[in-house]
Amino acid sequence: MRDMTDILNNIRRIAVNAVNAQKLADVAHGRVIQTGPLKIQIDQKLILNEEHLILTKAVTDYVTEMSIDGGPKQTYTVYNGLRPGDLVTMIRSHGGQQYIIIDKE
Repeated sequence: MRDMTDILNNIRRIAVNAVNAQKLADVAHGRVIQTGPLKIQIDQKLILNEEHLILTKAVTDYVTEMSIDGGPKQTYTVYNGLRPGDLVTMIRSHGGQQYIIIDKE
């Protein structure tokens, strides 16, 4: 019975290590260093280019329709776009090849 417990514990340990090694998702922070094309620096050595980045509505300029105090609907532009120097919070997606920018800090 003891051998079976050891085998099960080893299988469990191997499975946990395999999942951790896949880098399913992780939170990262960076600084915008350029916007045309977009580049974000995570640390001294790692700079992400536009092809590795996915932007959410929280970090882009967009147009929305709204009314104020029950008045008529009007169209407004929300200026949330990234600018050099902005600090951002990102989620590194499965495998680490794509980063989703979820918000500014």
